[in-house]
Amino acid sequence: MTHSPYVIDEMISAKAIAARIEGLAREIQTEFSGTSKLVVVGLLRGSFVFIADLVRELDLPVEVDFLEASSYGDAMESSREVRIFKDLRGQIEGRDVLVVEDIIDTGHTLSHVSDYLKTKHPSRLRSIALLDKPARREVDFKADWTGFEIPDEFVVGYGIDFAQRNRNLPHIGKVRFVEAEEGA
Repeated sequence: MTHSPYVIDEMISAKAIAARIEGLAREIQTEFSGTSKLVVVGLLRGSFVFIADLVRELDLPVEVDFLEASSYGDAMESSREVRIFKDLRGQIEGRDVLVVEDIIDTGHTLSHVSDYLKTKHPSRLRSIALLDKPARREVDFKADWTGFEIPDEFVVGYGIDFAQRNRNLPHIGKVRFVEAEEGA
């Protein structure tokens, strides 16, 4: 797949992300105070940076597991067909569970994953997304916690990719396509 050249304009700084995660961790600790263990389920691959920073801020007994689900592939638009590529390794029945997502766009992925995890009978199931694009929502789903609400822009960085690139950026950036110079 060939993509036009693009530049990335910083939208949310690494410092702003770190500060927001500290605040979210305090809220999550309040919600799950007294838990014997919180199972934090990261949705791969986009959430891996967010989940790493979030769990380091939690002063709770934490177990980390991952589930890989996608409705994008290498495309910029959701296919709306959610596929689970990797299931949890551990059991969540009777456990407190927090699902960590990088971005809620149409809502299909997090809604589907939440419904799927409910069939495994967790004690409590909550969700958090670093980014939320409510303008793109097609499914009536809202995460329990959201880091930042953003406009309908294609973003990368902080674990979020564009065709498996730009995950390593420390900030969230907006992708802006540029026309190739004529005669180049």
